[in-house]
Amino acid sequence: MDLGSIKRAELFSSLRQEEMDFIISRCGSLNLNKNKPLFSSGEKATQFYFLTSGEIRVFNKNDDGSEEEMARFTAGDTIGDFDFARGAEYNACAEAAEDSRLVVFPGSGHSMESLAQEDPQSICSILLSAIVMMTGRIKSTRKLILNNMSWVQELHRRAYEDPGTGLWKQTLIADEITNVLKDPSALIMVKPDRFKTLVDSRGHSAGDEAMIRIAVILKNLTRHIGHGWPMRFKSNEVGLIFNDFGPSQAELIAHELAVTIMEMEPVPAKDDIPEFNFSATVSWTVWPQDDPEWDSLFIGNYSSLLDNWRDGGNRITHYVKTEAVHE
Repeated sequence: MDLGSIKRAELFSSLRQEEMDFIISRCGSLNLNKNKPLFSSGEKATQFYFLTSGEIRVFNKNDDGSEEEMARFTAGDTIGDFDFARGAEYNACAEAAEDSRLVVFPGSGHSMESLAQEDPQSICSILLSAIVMMTGRIKSTRKLILNNMSWVQELHRRAYEDPGTGLWKQTLIADEITNVLKDPSALIMVKPDRFKTLVDSRGHSAGDEAMIRIAVILKNLTRHIGHGWPMRFKSNEVGLIFNDFGPSQAELIAHELAVTIMEMEPVPAKDDIPEFNFSATVSWTVWPQDDPEWDSLFIGNYSSLLDNWRDGGNRITHYVKTEAVHE
């Protein structure tokens, strides 16, 4: 039995010599052939292990039957001590990557309850060490997060940011918006008119440039108001969401948005391609006044936007539940 590896275990690091002697006397050994399991996901951690030779791999099983390896342990490593200290269930599987030999605590025929009856002082020392170990790891994790908060925030932002325009993606609505909506909240959707004509005649780069210019308009509006989410819903369909925004404010912004897009600098004529002038179809609505169910409100307003865009566009619509009022 490798006593050196046992003494190096974090869980036993603060024990006195007599306590350490008791622990060593209650350890066991385990020989594990290659590909044999050590523990399975969901199994309660009633023991932990010191790997004295060989190699143990830890992995997760996916729904499709494939495996995702998480870690590998080699001689001298401790396995499962944190799960054991918490009395938790393993959240992964472990098996021998090659023939391996391990020291086990508690050994076969022993449990923490039975050992507590034999030597309550030693077991109390282990439990205290477990608390210290868990507290230390929690603090270390928290410190790591705090030290990298800007990085964490940047990842969060990128997850929801449309890379082409810098607007928020529609996934933000599904994941976050419903948790922060405040009565009343305005949803304003915009679809540029004749966008296919622009792309077909000038190429996708012209369409991308136009979307960037429209995104700037949306961002400037939210910056001027002091809050809000400029959004890209699909392809060239964009818009704004504002908390604490009533019908009169939403209508005003919808008109301002339509006018500002119409005032965008035209794409100049080129050869036999005529000048392209911008306009947009806008549909606005207010939650919960126009529909108390946010998902229904969103779908209804989007349908209103598309219907009016197909009818020729260049108009502003106020969506109310199952009917729309044209202005």
